[in-house]
Amino acid sequence: MSGDIIRVLIADDQMMVREGFSVLLGAQPDIEVVGEAVDGRQAVEQVAALRPDVVLMDIRMPELNGLEATREIVAADADAKVLVLTTFDLDEYVYQALRAGASGFLLKDASARQLADGVRIVAAGDALLAPAITRRLITEFNRLGTPRPPAQDRVGELTERETEVLVLVAQGLSNAEIADHLVVAESTVKTHVSRVLVKLGLRDRTQAAVFAYEARLVTPGG
Repeated sequence: MSGDIIRVLIADDQMMVREGFSVLLGAQPDIEVVGEAVDGRQAVEQVAALRPDVVLMDIRMPELNGLEATREIVAADADAKVLVLTTFDLDEYVYQALRAGASGFLLKDASARQLADGVRIVAAGDALLAPAITRRLITEFNRLGTPRPPAQDRVGELTERETEVLVLVAQGLSNAEIADHLVVAESTVKTHVSRVLVKLGLRDRTQAAVFAYEARLVTPGG
């Protein structure tokens, strides 16, 4: 990030959505909207040109949809975090977008505070998975059935405590909440999370959550 200012690109084919989010985010002292994109292709081009910290990405857009644009952005620029804009009728895209490398989800009817906080969370490298979305994600993984063998095999690389931390991350808990749950210091949790990411070759907490689901470490009610 440039100093303490979070640079944001808004990608949505609806002008009113772009303008609305731009006004809401522009009112925040630590957030700057550096550009807008009307479709996925333009979003990819704008990321390369403007180097934003966070991309607010709609899924249904012309030319190149948000899923494909997310894949291209993540592959080309590991520094840009993608925050997918979704509505309840787009649940089928949640799993695909996480696999594509999105760092989280935000409902389009989010409040100004939720929008700004979501941008800050993703910019800081944390996952943004609302509990309702997390539950549906777990359901989707269970619908898919058997675990992906590579994920299951790699669980053995983690210590018991690291596996425990991974499960809590996948359940949507923050470092502070995990620290309270395990009765350890938050700095200890951060160390465990970092080791999990390094051992499994993952880029962030969202990928760690996906891994946990694929390895069947997380199930409904568990």
